[in-house]
Amino acid sequence: MTETDSPPDRLCADSDSPFFSEAAMERGVGIRFKGRERTDVEEYSVSEGWIRAALGKKVDRRGKPLTITLKGDVEAYWRS
Repeated sequence: MTETDSPPDRLCADSDSPFFSEAAMERGVGIRFKGRERTDVEEYSVSEGWIRAALGKKVDRRGKPLTITLKGDVEAYWRS
């Protein structure tokens, strides 16, 4: 892995989003938020410093997870 081979600056798990990348999702992106590993991240932006995390198992009327936006230091990395 090279320095230029880094995860996208912004990525969304929802396939309807313009920030969705199937290639990145297949490869596997890990997120560290404020120094802690997070597995419930639905969307993130490294440059803007925020993540959208799921609120447990709650869903909206369309069946998509309810999320909350959290601000802080975001670090994205490839899992593989």
